[in-house]
Amino acid sequence: MVSLGLVVSRFNRGVTEQMEDRAREAAGDRDADVVETLRVPGAYDAPLAADRLARRDSIDAVAVVGTIVTGDTDHDRVIADATAQGLTDVSLDRDTPVTFGVSGPGMSGAEAREREDKGAEAVEAAVDLVEEL
Repeated sequence: MVSLGLVVSRFNRGVTEQMEDRAREAAGDRDADVVETLRVPGAYDAPLAADRLARRDSIDAVAVVGTIVTGDTDHDRVIADATAQGLTDVSLDRDTPVTFGVSGPGMSGAEAREREDKGAEAVEAAVDLVEEL
């Protein structure tokens, strides 16, 4: 059985709670176990939490879920780029799969709600990577 860590962004909570639900359903469908969940303020904060989980011997992979919606500036793109790079660095530095179930940037709240399955996709990718590697 694959043991997963799950990082969930609280920003846009109405969407991310649904993403978390879908992630947990996918874990059950894949016979994986979410052994620990860390909730962070926003997607930008996810790399540190993912790193803490990836350090644990009891965790085979980390799935990260969150959403980044657009505003009046390019801030959403800056956050998305930093988050993606930070999670990539954690995965490579810890030699542990860290998957990116963060939707955005450049989308509205309504578009974010249409992408709640990103939570399931992140878990499925994490399990696939553990099984392949």
